[in-house]
Amino acid sequence: SLVRPLVANVDQAFIITSAKEPDFSDNLLDKLLVVLNYHQIEPVICMTKMDLLSKVEKQKLMKILKYYKKQGYTVLYNTKLHKIKKLFKGKTTVFTGQTGAGKSTLLNHLDKSLNLQTGEISKALGRGKHTTRHVELLEIHHGKVVDTPGFSSIDLEGIGEEKIQEAFKEFSKYSCPFKDCRHIHEKECAVKKAVQDGKILKSRYENYCKFIEK
Repeated sequence: SLVRPLVANVDQAFIITSAKEPDFSDNLLDKLLVVLNYHQIEPVICMTKMDLLSKVEKQKLMKILKYYKKQGYTVLYNTKLHKIKKLFKGKTTVFTGQTGAGKSTLLNHLDKSLNLQTGEISKALGRGKHTTRHVELLEIHHGKVVDTPGFSSIDLEGIGEEKIQEAFKEFSKYSCPFKDCRHIHEKECAVKKAVQDGKILKSRYENYCKFIEK
């Protein structure tokens, strides 16, 4: 179950993540991955608006997404409808992520009969306007999908440091001298060295530090 959005009996969560308009947010993505890990919900990263990126921007983002795949996360693109449909069967799925990332648009492509309202991006705010006003349970492709209002921020209240650290599963591959190492201020930390060596994505580590020192 999740508190925000308020849903229960969820098997998996599609984190609908915009590449542009609104801009890709690794901070929000990592925060959602922590929340889903805490609530034992399987995450699926679903990218939208990749076509809005320049060639250089796309190469940079693809490199980041490759890292997430390497850590065992499922990464899909909203253009691969057949792959998305297969994941729905027999499961309850929640759609979550940035406002304006294209959740309702994707659901409309998956099931033409839904005709869900979609909105434009606010140029002034750089994020979407809320078009989904409430949580709704939809029957799609032999499964249940929960469409929820998007949000631009989410907090980690109630999630302790150990659980936050656990969500950054790649950290466990490195053996630090101290078992209770928090990978922030400790000397001879294997995780910090892995970040310096380019083995751990710098943005992942920086987000981890922000979440721990929240």
